[in-house]
Amino acid sequence: MAVKPTTVPGLKRMLIHWCHKVWERGWVANHDGNLSCRLPGKRILATPTSFSKGEIREDDLLVLNHHGKKLQGRWRVFSELDLHQAAYTARADATAVLHAHPPTATGFSVAGVEVETAILAEAVVSLGAAIPTLPFEMPRSETQVERIIRYLQHYDAIILKNHGVLTIGKDIEQAYLRMELVEHLAKIKQVALQVGQVDTLTAHQVEMLLRKRSKAGLGAEGRGVLGPPPTD
Repeated sequence: MAVKPTTVPGLKRMLIHWCHKVWERGWVANHDGNLSCRLPGKRILATPTSFSKGEIREDDLLVLNHHGKKLQGRWRVFSELDLHQAAYTARADATAVLHAHPPTATGFSVAGVEVETAILAEAVVSLGAAIPTLPFEMPRSETQVERIIRYLQHYDAIILKNHGVLTIGKDIEQAYLRMELVEHLAKIKQVALQVGQVDTLTAHQVEMLLRKRSKAGLGAEGRGVLGPPPTD
């Protein structure tokens, strides 16, 4: 297993690597999407606004304080930083956030159709019982931020209706892999709908898999989260 970088230069290299991968996979277009990770001293390393994610280089990255004020960098801060700040507020264990528009998963959100984890056993263990789709709200609204904070306390990936996918991770690689799995599930469901129907695992089977998730330390209960997940 590769050693994860802990220095700022190392984190910059890693962020750029996964930033380019997001673009190569076609999960963003134009200036869409953004990536960030925590730095020591309550700082955030983030991609700037108005850049193709395939063109960003290390010296384009920004260092921000936890309020979003720019400390280092020559470019402007992206407008949806509040999504990332909400994720960091929700989860002390999250050190990276990825927001992108993978076409299949985002397309399902536009159609108002859920992307379930329960179509693959491995996905339930990796992502939990669901990938909730949150209702559309105008960017930077207080209710959107509050809802994201509540949901991310229970989930590692959420879909924002007509707005893309948001994933968190212990590092940017994990946030990327979770995004990859969400899009993979959406593609599988798309094929199932085209050739027949979507048969999901039973509630009992999902519960058994959630126990495995809990034993692996991946569930919300392992972080001391009390009560059922939100449903609004």
